Amino acid sequence: MIKYNTRFAPSPNGYLHLGHAYSAMISSALARKSNGKFFIRIEDIDLGRCKKEFEENIYKDLDWLEIKYEKNIIRQSECFGKYERYIKKLRDLNLIYPCWASRSEIKKFILKKSKRKSSWPIDPDGQYIYPQIYKNISKAEKSNLMLSGSNFCWRLNIEKAMNFAQEKFGNKIFFNELGLEPKGNRVLEPNLYGDFIIARKEIPTSYHLSVAVDDAEQGINLVTRGLDIYPATSIHKLLQIILNLPETQWYHHNLLRESNGDKLSKTNQSTSIKSLRERKIKKDEIFSIIKSIEAFPDELKCDKMI
Repeated sequence: MIKYNTRFAPSPNGYLHLGHAYSAMISSALARKSNGKFFIRIEDIDLGRCKKEFEENIYKDLDWLEIKYEKNIIRQSECFGKYERYIKKLRDLNLIYPCWASRSEIKKFILKKSKRKSSWPIDPDGQYIYPQIYKNISKAEKSNLMLSGSNFCWRLNIEKAMNFAQEKFGNKIFFNELGLEPKGNRVLEPNLYGDFIIARKEIPTSYHLSVAVDDAEQGINLVTRGLDIYPATSIHKLLQIILNLPETQWYHHNLLRESNGDKLSKTNQSTSIKSLRERKIKKDEIFSIIKSIEAFPDELKCDKMI
């Protein structure tokens, strides 16, 4: 049997809710049933929104739920130097380029080109596909903009990146999905995001880069997460190939939702684990609530949920 090392990677920008508990339970169960390890990672690169009090509550919630995890915790805000090294590697490979376009500039450009913003392609996160405003500017223009000190981000040249990975991989690139049906290999579709942001001037990383790098550092071989992150899997597998990172498998699970169909949100305090804990609701009741909303995957059922 393969030993699966899994992880739970919350952002400390609010209190965990029942959906987080469900995700942590699945990740923990996959590791436990395969005699692997379950890790915690704090995804706090958004320095403006992430707070220490929320991080402290993450540990309190997990401890109260009796979810056991390895003690070597990664905080992404402490890893910027590491991410910078990978950005340099992408620059050396000529797979990224600087972009000075603001959101308002992008919207203005799109409106000018298409007359109607609604006709412009949207990525899986609901953002406009970048219209490549600064992609092919001259070296002189690029040099002048760099010297000006203006804010910029780094974007991955998705066409070059796919060609590079294709040559390296030797055939069609797949990722292996273990959670969703049909299980097995899925063809990569990173072009759905266009030339996405891989890092910023002030923060030398992005969610996509830090996730791929940190999974490798923590020895994660099975990435478990919600269905809402599924489209980004193509990006993460692409980065693994380009950066010579160990390749993982993926297990995506359904999302717990409100009665109106909306996914649970950190802004809704009524479903936060903290509020349930403070109301002295028993852990068994929490598990019953989760099981009543979403069936626990058959392959993970066991006598003790946690």
